[in-house]
Amino acid sequence: MMNQGLAQKQRLKILPQQIQLLNFFHLNTLELEQRIQQELEENPLLEDQKSELDTSIDKFNKDSVQDYQDWEEYGYNDVPDYKTEYNNYIHDEKVPERPITNGFDYRKILKEQYKVACESEKEAEIAEFIIDSFNDHGLLEQDVEALAEDYSFKHNKWIEPELIGDVLKKIQTLEPVGVGARNIRECLLIQLGRMNAKRPDVRMAVRLLESHFTDLHNRNMDKIKHHLKIDDEELKIVLQLISTLKMKPVCEQEDAIVVNKTILPDFIITQSGEELDVQLYRNRSESLSINTSWKQMAEGPKGVNTDKSAIQYLKNKLQSAQWFVNAVQQREATMLKIMKSIVQLQYQYFLTGDINLLQPMILKNVAEMVGVDISTVSRITCNKYVETPFGLLLLKDLFTEGIANEKGQVISNKVIQSAIEEVIESEDKHNPYTDQQLVNILSEKGFSVARRTVAKYREQLQIPVSHVRGLWA
Repeated sequence: MMNQGLAQKQRLKILPQQIQLLNFFHLNTLELEQRIQQELEENPLLEDQKSELDTSIDKFNKDSVQDYQDWEEYGYNDVPDYKTEYNNYIHDEKVPERPITNGFDYRKILKEQYKVACESEKEAEIAEFIIDSFNDHGLLEQDVEALAEDYSFKHNKWIEPELIGDVLKKIQTLEPVGVGARNIRECLLIQLGRMNAKRPDVRMAVRLLESHFTDLHNRNMDKIKHHLKIDDEELKIVLQLISTLKMKPVCEQEDAIVVNKTILPDFIITQSGEELDVQLYRNRSESLSINTSWKQMAEGPKGVNTDKSAIQYLKNKLQSAQWFVNAVQQREATMLKIMKSIVQLQYQYFLTGDINLLQPMILKNVAEMVGVDISTVSRITCNKYVETPFGLLLLKDLFTEGIANEKGQVISNKVIQSAIEEVIESEDKHNPYTDQQLVNILSEKGFSVARRTVAKYREQLQIPVSHVRGLWA
């Protein structure tokens, strides 16, 4: 039996274009530039006036290559021959921005170090052969016997494996620490041997690697605790120490040219007296436009027989280009509104850079002030930086919760974290403060916080507990 009914429901549907716009808000400066370049390649109706201006400037540059130049212009110019020959390799205005550096070879440095402690030419020759046998990470993959056979075969004279072992031990005392190890276990032990042997965590780490490395590899923690007679906290301290050691003596990054890791900010704050001005680092909406001729063709030429599929393709691209330009404009306008609201809420902090003036602020405060959703503020402030007169800041670091002090004033938890760092830096390293002592000291400074709150902030600052800090003294 069929029945008819009338029902009223409320549903919230998000259009695909709205989802794409939210994804636009999440992009930072570099990601937006990549997204614009991708759209310019895919959409012929979208133009970038900035790139076209650069092209036109290069076109009329006297040093640029011309499409046609007859012999009268080329043969009787007053440009010296050596300049034209040099320009075939490196252009005057397009020299490399980063100087070309020599590659890093740790083997050459090791040989120079060993020459200082070398006792004979024969020993230096053996040392060079061993160093040349290391892999790219500074480890020796062959055993001593195989290395002795290779040396004897190459130099047509027999050498004992014991002599190879003695020279290898001397090489293992050189820098970088751990070089010449035959496996990861030996590399870790060499590094521990350079540390203070009186430290209990160092002694326990050496015992663990010497006797229970297989159990550690198989993660048999219960067996390790039973044989070493330690508890969970002591095992955690030992494992933290081992985690700070290098698994490979020579890292791959040392063999490569250092890459410029400069962060491009999304906002720039300038100060003029008591006024703060907020600007975008790069305003891209002004240079983006739609090609006029293609737009007229997409809108449908009258009196001309054109393929309908081509017209439909152009209309789709025109709609996509219009949406893209509007999305970039809306993104930049929303970013400026949100950043100006943040500056207004944190005016004293941006004016001086003093972290003690940082006010409690959450996403909801900015969202209500701008009149947007909280998710929009979250996407705009995520993974974005602002250049201030006192340095580069991550926007997410400005959002902090508030805690009331003894006077009833709500202060940012960043202020309390800064106070904890100052107290720990000035403590007696051989007798560090416990969390309860930190609570008492902060109470004297006017911060009323619980012990668990201090412990939470200490862990966020990656500061270990008191007895671990005492071991590191």
